[in-house]
Amino acid sequence: MVEISSLQSTKSRRRTRGGGAARRAERTAPQLEFSRFIERNIPNFEILNAEALEVIEYNAETVLEKIGVNFADNPEALARWRDVGASVDGERVRIPRGLARKLCANTPSRITQHARNAERNVEIGGNTLVLAPVYGPPFVRDFDGGRRYATIADFQKFVKLSYMSKWLHHSGGTVCEPTDIAVNKRHFDMLYAHMTLTDKPFMGSVTEPVRAQDTIDMCKILFGDEFVDNNAVTTNLININSPLTFDPIMMGALEVYAANNQACIVSPFIVGGAMAPVSVAGTLTQVLAEALAGIAYSQIIRPGAPVIFGAFVTSIDMNSGAPTFGTPEASKILYGAGQLARRMGVPFRSGGGLCGSKLPDAQAAYETSNTLNAALLGGVNFMLHACGWLEGGLVSSFEKFVMDADQLGVLHSIAAGVDISENGQAMGAITEVQPGGHFLGCQHTQDNFKSAFWRTQVLDYKPFETWSEEGSHDTVALANMRVKKMLDEYQKPAIDPAIDEALLSYIAKKKENMPDAFG
Repeated sequence: MVEISSLQSTKSRRRTRGGGAARRAERTAPQLEFSRFIERNIPNFEILNAEALEVIEYNAETVLEKIGVNFADNPEALARWRDVGASVDGERVRIPRGLARKLCANTPSRITQHARNAERNVEIGGNTLVLAPVYGPPFVRDFDGGRRYATIADFQKFVKLSYMSKWLHHSGGTVCEPTDIAVNKRHFDMLYAHMTLTDKPFMGSVTEPVRAQDTIDMCKILFGDEFVDNNAVTTNLININSPLTFDPIMMGALEVYAANNQACIVSPFIVGGAMAPVSVAGTLTQVLAEALAGIAYSQIIRPGAPVIFGAFVTSIDMNSGAPTFGTPEASKILYGAGQLARRMGVPFRSGGGLCGSKLPDAQAAYETSNTLNAALLGGVNFMLHACGWLEGGLVSSFEKFVMDADQLGVLHSIAAGVDISENGQAMGAITEVQPGGHFLGCQHTQDNFKSAFWRTQVLDYKPFETWSEEGSHDTVALANMRVKKMLDEYQKPAIDPAIDEALLSYIAKKKENMPDAFG
């Protein structure tokens, strides 16, 4: 793991202070650490054998050929499909067997998404895993204010927390929906926050094609026209209206981003039993058919445009009709979809800190850990909703954000695999200690204790007496304190004042020319 420590240099303090004082200062001084995106040194878990994969692939091609997909209210898309050899009947597109896969062959297997700080660039594909925060909730919740509609101030706090979180590689997109700003204008404020309050990579707007173009225009101010033309500087979430329907808003955004060489996550959005069959194999068939059609369409727009195969699938509570999270069926679908994506040779998006709980409680923790672990083992390359998700995606929780972000360090450690170097073998330590001794004071322990174990920045491991004397805080209270500490220590990364001024000027000019719309 590569870590970049900033904010304060400890070297100068060591030269001017005594040993004990220097160590205390080092422990208490604000530090900002970043971890590089994960590169797995462990195998992926593969739940389907070759025969099962072939059956699902054959069935998906049958769905595209015989049933087809709808491209609603999009005559340009229908014309494009007709031009490449698909059969078009009204809004229904039937794709001959093999055509979609042939088009998908143009997609890159690995994507570099550039950040304005090149040290934060991420690689998406192959054996990598990039972690991004929650996306989309209209509500927020915290320990002090409870559940409420999100504001731009909440949004900015989440962006700052993303920047301050050691294990997050990405700033995400709509970390919450700032409802105090007009619908047609809020994307400007969200993008500006991502571009200035952090220097990690971020996502663009997809709620209207014109907002996707605004994203491109603002990225060109931030990175430069030529750089954006030749490099991916955003990822963008394009959801499919399952079953088998591609709406004009999402497809319009995809058209803008693909034409501009920016990465799109083409993602079926499925609640099993409602929007797909109840069976794992049936759902995987539909997921693959929808992903094939969406990715193929991006390649019709621009061959070689970067695309990520997405799969967001939950099951349903057959008693209440509510979506459920962290279930074994969802994990099986994630594992299978990962195998299908790898056979296509495209990056894979799924997983996250998903839960249905109303509070950051035990239910939230169980369901979240199930999904996080499945995503790690299932070969996910881009994990959206890695932290902060609550109440089935309706709420972004500040406390759960830092609780989840802390646990993402566990994924880094597991993904690193087992160190089998000479230091990892520790034969010197075993020889030094001898039978009946202890390893606390041996040289190997002294050399490695700072980095040997993952260490939480939220959870409590103190003796009962100490914990009681300090207020008997539960995990949510500890997380609330952690949120406040991180925001208090936040320092905005530097940005060229001329670029900042150009962004603000662009936003002001665009907003002046449109009335507020809240619908």
